[in-house]
Amino acid sequence: MSQGEPLIIVVSGPGGVGKGTIVEALVKRDSQLWLSRSWTTRAQRQGEPDDAYRFVSRDAFEHHMAVGGFLEWTEFLGNYYGTPNPDATSGSDVVLEIEVDGAQQVKALRPDAILIFVLPPSRAEQERRLRGRGDADQKVAERLRKAEDEEPVGMSLADHVVVNDDLERTIDEMLEIIEWHRAADATQY
Repeated sequence: MSQGEPLIIVVSGPGGVGKGTIVEALVKRDSQLWLSRSWTTRAQRQGEPDDAYRFVSRDAFEHHMAVGGFLEWTEFLGNYYGTPNPDATSGSDVVLEIEVDGAQQVKALRPDAILIFVLPPSRAEQERRLRGRGDADQKVAERLRKAEDEEPVGMSLADHVVVNDDLERTIDEMLEIIEWHRAADATQY
């Protein structure tokens, strides 16, 4: 990364750890952060904000893949998820909220990306959160099984691991991590 180039901050973790809530709060509290909206072919959940993802058809997603429009993409539980190539406003640091597969792809392409891996305080709390957001029983079970595989991979890739047991403390900790990297980047030049 060259001086003045925006940081790429990857927030990753298994489903139900609160990535979306955390990222929204980070962007609200730090005006230097810009959130890259992921695309998905999955249906919008009841009560989910329209801007949680860019909800697209499978054909639209595959076309965007074909023209190299994604920094990373994956297929998960029968749906595509992808991060479009960053298009941040000048000077903003880019935040990506993505699954572990995507985080691996981003780290391979951009080793300088900062990966913050978020863990649930417990598997029981993760299950409670998944059910609370309206996931079907089968999807909850699949996500919990996938978490068992994802966590060791994500933790080995991560620059930082944060347990989301208290939302405000988690957000404060992540803002401190981002500030530390900004300061470290500034002192390298």
